Parts: sequence; structure tokens; C-alpha cells
Amino acid sequence: MEQKGTRVLPHGMKRRELIRHLQKQGCVLEREGGRHSVWINPANGLIQAVPRHTEIGDFLAKGICKRLEISLP
Repeated sequence: MEQKGTRVLPHGMKRRELIRHLQKQGCVLEREGGRHSVWINPANGLIQAVPRHTEIGDFLAKGICKRLEISLP
């Protein structure tokens, strides 16, 4: 974690790194929305929206993976 003043900023990962991880885990892009991409895990039918931010925080990335029931990045 980086520290800036008294605030602690969490590290994140690039969106393309998360997308690559989702694909390796067998998830597929279902559709593109206005501000999110919708991904599905065909193994269990779970669906999750992934925001189109350049950087995705670790907490959010872990939450996306947990909701899709895949391994954490």
C-alpha cells in the first residue's frame, strides 16, 4: 500500500489483467453495457458486472472473483 499524507491508498490491478484472469478461469464476456462489461461463469451460470475503469482496486477485483466463484487473482 502506498501512503499519501495520512490516507492509505490500496493497490489495484489493471482492468486488462483482471479480464485475462477471468478468461483463464473460463469466464466469458456476455455483453457490454454503458459503463460495465457483463461477464458470466458458464460452469455455474453466475453473472457479474466489471466496471470499465483503467485501474480496479484489489478489494473490488477479489469481490468480482468471489461472486463468480473463481480463484482470486
